[in-house]
Amino acid sequence: MERLHKLLAHAGFGSRRSCEDLIVAGRVSVDGVIVRTLGVSVDLATQVVRCDGEVIRTEPKVYFLLHKPRGYVCTSDDPMHRPKVIDLFHGVYQRIYTVGRLDGDSDGLIVVTNDGELTNLLTHPRYGVAKTYRVVVNGYVSGEQLEKIQKGVWLSEGRTSQLKVRVHKRSRDMTVMDVTLREGMNREVRRIFARIGHKVRSLTRIRIGGLVLGDLRAGDYRAITREQILTMMQAPEPREKPKRERPRRERPRGERPRQKPKRDRK
Repeated sequence: MERLHKLLAHAGFGSRRSCEDLIVAGRVSVDGVIVRTLGVSVDLATQVVRCDGEVIRTEPKVYFLLHKPRGYVCTSDDPMHRPKVIDLFHGVYQRIYTVGRLDGDSDGLIVVTNDGELTNLLTHPRYGVAKTYRVVVNGYVSGEQLEKIQKGVWLSEGRTSQLKVRVHKRSRDMTVMDVTLREGMNREVRRIFARIGHKVRSLTRIRIGGLVLGDLRAGDYRAITREQILTMMQAPEPREKPKRERPRRERPRGERPRQKPKRDRK
């Protein structure tokens, strides 16, 4: 016996919460009778469960790490007929879906599976799984601006939580940095930098907890096990190496600095 909403989630119909919404909306039936009550337990060995008329069957769980290309959307049904992430998978008969989302203009690491329980673990705000993005923005982002966004800025949904920023390169034309956050407002990173006057040129997710993008090329994916995912999710985040400063030599008072000998020109 298994709770109905949990069974639906395991079958790939979404998170447990979204499956509860399916039940309440009257889209799920057990032995031909529509069930709207939450908490009902069923047994697929002796009962027939349908969602929107589709018979629910248990299927093996599959797990993939994918480098989502730009231009692809993380949805199972797109009225605009744009390329979908699940279209990249061939020979996979399970009903798979993306864990979380990356907007169409972004690329990078995303988990694809049919395991609703794992999806809940990776996406629920309670668990606060960190996600890191390589971000390139227009213009020079000042130290004052970095301090502001790290403390949090106000968006329409409220104030963003604190985030980490590691700058790789700054010039008058652009700034390259890694941004790590633990929440997932819609297009949050882009909106944060727009708030301080910098348009995002490119955004690539390079890390989810302990899962890393590595050398996966855009459009490529590799199979992984649930155990590997859970093990890597528990791995500590990499620490930034502190910059080593050369010790300054104290000169006795009155001592003149040593001058480099001049070379004779011939």
